[in-house]
Amino acid sequence: MRVVVGSGPVGTAVARLLVERGEQVRLVTRSGTGPDGVEKVKADATDPAVLTKLADGAETVFSCGGPAYERWVPDWPPLGASLVKTAGATGAVLLTTGNLYGYGQPAGVMKDGDPDRPNSVKGQVRARVWADALAAHDAGRIRTAEVRGSDYLGAGAASFFTIGVLPGVLAGRRTAVPADLDALHSWTAVDDVARTLVAIASSDDGALGRVWHVPTPPPTSIRDLAAQAAAIAGAPAPRLSAMPGAVLWLGGLFNKQAREIRELQYQFRAPFVLDSADAQQTFDLTPSTTAAALEATVRSGR
Repeated sequence: MRVVVGSGPVGTAVARLLVERGEQVRLVTRSGTGPDGVEKVKADATDPAVLTKLADGAETVFSCGGPAYERWVPDWPPLGASLVKTAGATGAVLLTTGNLYGYGQPAGVMKDGDPDRPNSVKGQVRARVWADALAAHDAGRIRTAEVRGSDYLGAGAASFFTIGVLPGVLAGRRTAVPADLDALHSWTAVDDVARTLVAIASSDDGALGRVWHVPTPPPTSIRDLAAQAAAIAGAPAPRLSAMPGAVLWLGGLFNKQAREIRELQYQFRAPFVLDSADAQQTFDLTPSTTAAALEATVRSGR
C-alpha cells in the first residue's frame, strides 16, 4: 500500500499514476476528496498518531500537500514533524515534494547537491523541514528523499504564471507582471513531479538520503510562455508589461497575494534555471515538453 498526503495537482497525479500501476492507494486530505480508484480518508496529517495509524503497513508515504501559502511559517514545521514521526514509526519511506525556495537567490544554474542558502522566510521554512528529515535519515531513524521542481505547469497547476499571468492572457487583457519578461525561467510539469516520486519509490535505497531535481525542459521566458499559451487557446497576442518592484511592494499593503510573493521577486527578475540531468539519467526519465505541459494547463483552466 502507498499513502499519499494531499490531493492538489501533484498528489492527484501521484495517486492516479500509482493506480495505473495496480497499486493500492490511500489518499489522506483534510477534505476527504480525491480522484476515483483510491481510498479517500479525511484526516489531519499534522497529527502523528492519526497519520501513523493510517500509514501502518504502507511501503511509502508521499508528502504532496502543504499549508496555505500565507500559513507556511506556522504550519509547515508541525506537518513536517508529523511526517517524520510517521515514517519512523511505520518504516515507510518518506518521499517529499519540495521546491527551490531553499536554495535562495542562485548565482547560476541550480544543480543537484547545491547547498540550501535561503534568503526568504518561506525558503527558511522549507529548508528547515528538509534538514530535519535528512537528519533523521542520516541518524537511521527514517528513509527519505525530496524532489524539487520549478514553477508548475499542467492540469490544475498553481504557480506564478498560472495565477498571475495566464488568466489575463486568456481573457485578452493587458497584464502587468512583476518580473523581467525576457529572463529565462524553468517550468516543471506536474506530471513529471509525480513520475519522479514514483520512480524513486520503485528504486532501491541508493536513491534515498538526498534531493532530486524533477526532469525539466529547457527554460522559457514569461513573454514566450504567454505567447505560446495564447496560441494554444486561440487568444489574442498577449499584452504584457513589466511591473516595477516598488509597485508590487505597495500592492502588498492591500493585496495578500502580492504581499506573499514580494520576498520571492529574485526568482523572476533574473534567470532562474534548473538542471535536472541527474534524475533524467538515473531514472531514465524524459521531461514533458513545455508545449505539452502548457496545453494541459490551458485545457484544465478552461
